[in-house]
Amino acid sequence: MAFAFNDFHIFFHYFCNSQPSTRNSKMIFTDTHTHLYSSQFQDDRKETIQRAIDAGVSRFFIPSIDSTYTQKMYDLEALFPENIFLMMGLHPCYVKENYLEELAHVEAEFARRKFYAVGEIGVDLFWDKTFLKEQQFAFQQQIQLAKKQGLAINIHCRDAFDETFEVLEGEKSNDLFGIFHCFTGDFSQAERAISLGLKLGIGGVATFKNGKIDQFLKDIDLKHIVLETDSPYLAPNPHRGKRNESSYTVLVAQKLAEVYNLPIEEIARITTENSKDIFGI
Repeated sequence: MAFAFNDFHIFFHYFCNSQPSTRNSKMIFTDTHTHLYSSQFQDDRKETIQRAIDAGVSRFFIPSIDSTYTQKMYDLEALFPENIFLMMGLHPCYVKENYLEELAHVEAEFARRKFYAVGEIGVDLFWDKTFLKEQQFAFQQQIQLAKKQGLAINIHCRDAFDETFEVLEGEKSNDLFGIFHCFTGDFSQAERAISLGLKLGIGGVATFKNGKIDQFLKDIDLKHIVLETDSPYLAPNPHRGKRNESSYTVLVAQKLAEVYNLPIEEIARITTENSKDIFGI
């Protein structure tokens, strides 16, 4: 990836140990989807989060997976309470025989405390289609929970666009809103998601040569875009294949700055404002 001098100057301050410039310190990036409780960060979790904060990524939205991760999320929140914002939901890959118990856990946690979205929820048919009906049921139930709570949804969809949209169309309403996390669809699917009140979560895939998303992103108004990493997965170039981390949100922002021909400061400002519209904070 070719950088102009100013872009190199920004990255020097972000990723080296020097003090950030006054110009850069004003930028606030938001990682709208990061699994910072992952065991892949067990040896350097605090350092990883601090590295992101030093890079200007100071807002981290944390999706839930299932009940076995709940305490890990709370422990993470305790480390950086001013920067960590939790979601609660049942990930579609974890919809198994006990899915009703897991859904009950989600509702019980909402009765106990505040969350900023219901997620991540959706349909995933990449590995197995055995629990498709149960995934769709859990997805629908959690959308209805989000509406009841007045919250956004955070959608996980893999190899299941038709099945995901089937549920979303059935729940289409003015109080349906959220993020289509790690969006990897085509332009028509992007337009369909936006028409349903969803913003597109754009991460490392946008920097891949075969990612294809960058080919039509410029035709989508930036008001519909939020940044994410999905760390520790899907690291952007030049780190593809390695552990992803929230500081790499800046690399995604740099790619969008190129796509939209805007200063990275504008990408940071607009996408963070978009995240505030979704999460209410």
